[in-house]
Amino acid sequence: MNTPKEGFWGRVNPFARKTWVHKQVDPIKDRVSELDEVNAKNARDIKDVDGRAQAGIHRAQSSADAANQAATAAGQQAQLAGSTAQGASSHVDKLNGTVNGLDQYKQINEVDVAFRGGQPILSKAARGQLDELAANLTGHQGYILELEAHSPAAGSVGIQSSQRLAEAVKRYLVSEHQIPVYRLHAVALGNENVQSADDQQAQALGDRDKKPARVRTSSVHIRLMENSLAAQEDTSPHGVASLNGAERP
Repeated sequence: MNTPKEGFWGRVNPFARKTWVHKQVDPIKDRVSELDEVNAKNARDIKDVDGRAQAGIHRAQSSADAANQAATAAGQQAQLAGSTAQGASSHVDKLNGTVNGLDQYKQINEVDVAFRGGQPILSKAARGQLDELAANLTGHQGYILELEAHSPAAGSVGIQSSQRLAEAVKRYLVSEHQIPVYRLHAVALGNENVQSADDQQAQALGDRDKKPARVRTSSVHIRLMENSLAAQEDTSPHGVASLNGAERP
């Protein structure tokens, strides 16, 4: 390295030395300044990249949260749809049971009302039978009364006679006990008799000659039939009993 030499007048001027130092140092300062600018630019670039990365992460997180919420809502909708479908299926099963049970009746009670001499006049005993039967029907629904009228007379005479007997019973139940007419179903059979369960069983076992017993008296046979499905609609503060006396829950 070249260094200033002493001259004729002794040591070199201090100003000359400073100038030499500046010449040596200034390039270094310029290089340092350049490095500072590069570092500053790198810092700015890093900050910009970090900002964009954070923004991207935030957007991705927001999208993930939205997707999670959508999936949760879809799951809830699916669960609700499943519950609705199950409820609809139960309702359909119940409706099918209701439809199938509309015409299903079972016999609860039966009464034979006898008439003297074939005349359509109710005796005291006959009225007592009908009064007792009607008393058990008060406040109940889901029942019908089947009336089979019989007369020992043959042919059309027997049919007309039995029809008058059936009308006498119906008239008494409607006028004295307010039994709705639509609950009374009557048929005039004359001297024809309906096969009993014993007769049907005998024929099933092979006794084809087994015939119903011959009608010998004038009477009206009454069957009390209950539809258990309709009877369930009855309500009472103390619980309602069916027509056979068994209390329903």
